[in-house]
Amino acid sequence: MRVAVWPQGTRGTVFWFPGRTEYVEKYSDGAQHLHDAGFASVAIDWRGQGLTERSDHGHLIGHVNDFKDFQLDVDAMLDHARRLDLPRPWHLFAHSMGGLIGLRSVMTRHDFQRAVFSAPMWGIQASPAQRISAWTLSSVGTALGLGARAAPFTGKARDPAGAPFEGNVLTSDPEMFRWMKNQLRAHPELALGGPSLSWLIAALREMHNLARRAAPDVPVLGILGTEESIVSSDAIHVRLASWPGARLEIIEGARHEAFMEDAATRRRLYDLVIGHFTDAAAKTAS
Repeated sequence: MRVAVWPQGTRGTVFWFPGRTEYVEKYSDGAQHLHDAGFASVAIDWRGQGLTERSDHGHLIGHVNDFKDFQLDVDAMLDHARRLDLPRPWHLFAHSMGGLIGLRSVMTRHDFQRAVFSAPMWGIQASPAQRISAWTLSSVGTALGLGARAAPFTGKARDPAGAPFEGNVLTSDPEMFRWMKNQLRAHPELALGGPSLSWLIAALREMHNLARRAAPDVPVLGILGTEESIVSSDAIHVRLASWPGARLEIIEGARHEAFMEDAATRRRLYDLVIGHFTDAAAKTAS
């Protein structure tokens, strides 16, 4: 299990829960912003991605049998932070798939005082026919013992570093798109392709199960771009509408990676995040 720690900070610690295919290096920009505001940071490479051990079934296939397995990764991350005696209060910043892992975390544990969810994967943007197809193919394929096979129509990683900027669904900012690609050029072993059939059915079940549970008593800030095309915007609106005291910021023109948009947008968003976490630190101090 691989984690990165930026330990300098006196106002608390932010735990970064990355999205699918991501790795700790991608959160160095955010860790710098939080460091400048006095917060320490910890980021993780989830099982099966980054430089954490991957499945024997295929290095480029994102694979997990049950999304609850990711909570074991969270346990390891928190245990490491306790051994390092990282400053409290502790907060959560979760993006995309990390938002689904983070939702279960704040529902079942009391380690995080506040949370930020960026384009959380609480639903997948798909037509009704696509949803039925995804449920059917993934459940039948897994039942037949094919769960480690790559799910169809979910993307490949033949040359992620060479992916064109035009038509990408992540960011409208060429500079940040180039920055992310340069990380993969420097370390191609970080690349990851589409998920397995088991990952897909596990994710669908987790989204369905958590949608039926009440929101936890954790102050939350949600970030969602108007050009989101990967996760379900409706699912985010529904969840946060039922979350007492939740705040949802809609970012005009932002795609899936709102925190990878232009410098002015990133600065504004990190100011919101820092304000959200700083309010908790002030209340703890008082």
